[in-house]
Amino acid sequence: MFFEARIRSKINRKSEDIIKNHSYRFFSVCVKSRAWCRQKCRQIFGRIMGILKDKKEKLTDKGVKALDVGIWGCGDGLYLRVSSRTARQWFYRYKVGKKTIWLGLGGYPTVGLAEAREKAATEKKKVRNGGNPLAERQEAKKQALAAAERTFERVAEMFIADHAPKWRGPKQEPQWRASLKRYAFPVIGKVQVSEITAQKVLSVLRPIWNTKTETASRVRARIESVWDFAFAQGWCQGENPARWKGRLEYALPAPEKVQPTVHYPAVPWADLPAVMDVLEAGEGMAARCVRFLVLTAARSNEARGADWGEIDADWTAWTIPAARMKAGREHRVPLTPAAIAILKSTLPLGTVKPSSGLVFPGAAVDESGNPKPLSDVALAKALRVAKAGDFTVHGFRSTFRTWAAEQANHFPREVAEAALAHTNRDKVEAAYQRSDHFEQRRRLMETWANHATGAKPEASNVAELRRA
Repeated sequence: MFFEARIRSKINRKSEDIIKNHSYRFFSVCVKSRAWCRQKCRQIFGRIMGILKDKKEKLTDKGVKALDVGIWGCGDGLYLRVSSRTARQWFYRYKVGKKTIWLGLGGYPTVGLAEAREKAATEKKKVRNGGNPLAERQEAKKQALAAAERTFERVAEMFIADHAPKWRGPKQEPQWRASLKRYAFPVIGKVQVSEITAQKVLSVLRPIWNTKTETASRVRARIESVWDFAFAQGWCQGENPARWKGRLEYALPAPEKVQPTVHYPAVPWADLPAVMDVLEAGEGMAARCVRFLVLTAARSNEARGADWGEIDADWTAWTIPAARMKAGREHRVPLTPAAIAILKSTLPLGTVKPSSGLVFPGAAVDESGNPKPLSDVALAKALRVAKAGDFTVHGFRSTFRTWAAEQANHFPREVAEAALAHTNRDKVEAAYQRSDHFEQRRRLMETWANHATGAKPEASNVAELRRA
């Protein structure tokens, strides 16, 4: 009793200073500085303030409201920091190793005493099981922030960055960006990819579905690809909201019904020799490229990007690498005498075949001073100069295929399809039929060249055709 009375008298003298001058935020600091019995002093000071801190069941909401500025322990690691009469914050105090951590549990009175004790008990269980509540909270916050940044626009940018290097043509990336930026981003660009629904996709497509059907179909396919990319990362779940089969096909009319497919206008095969004569008279690099394209049944980008390194040393074949082919597979093209003559006409007289470099260089040069390939526009202009009407360069492939079906039907269909580098859609048949029909295609292309240039086939060729 003497010891307790002595401590009580000292506390009474000091308590008034603590209340008036808030230089002591922790009562334990004051106690420790005088080497008193910490536990006993807490009990006595608690009686003075009307709060018994070591026995949390005696602390009530009324007692919480009466606490003055300071940090007050409420038992089991729960503390209340009083900054002012209106600012009170709950904390759970625990240790990780030697480090003391104060975990915020919310403000009072939003979080009442009972709720604060429940929260503290929950965090205490985590600590007891070896967890770190603060680290877990920070990680959850980090993940939530990352999820908030997974908007469709951001995920689309990630998809394009990852896949653009694999795309065949340099135009694909800017086309992807332009179509999504114009049509998708204004509507769903800021929407979390996990929150995109079929209705939101329809809100992108409906305004342009009937007027720009082909563009709308591509936008839909690109949204579908971006969503699948996000799904593979674990950022969304469920069915793809942009999938056509089984989903959007019931909400939108089929593209082919809205806007029938319009094929490239093609020169009739019977008029081709006259067009080739005009092109030959032009003698420009673009006109040569068009004639070469006709004789090889190649695509525009394949002919424009032809490199001398792709031409065999003996001038028998033109091997287009897989990277420049639409199907992503290497394609050998048999070279006819007429095609070889065009190739040699692009070189100065007496010059041997170069080992590399563009066969049909354009007038423009790149940063290194090397010539760029001819453009689509240059080939189209050469065709207009030849007075070929409204026909297109790509239409020559159709001209070849129609001619092969009507005038060269003694050649198997597979040979004509192989000449166009078309893939066999029958996967089973393709697995067994692995020949590229190269020698048969050589005879077919020689027949085609004779028709296109108006030349008469040699007697040996006629005999071969009859045997075929």
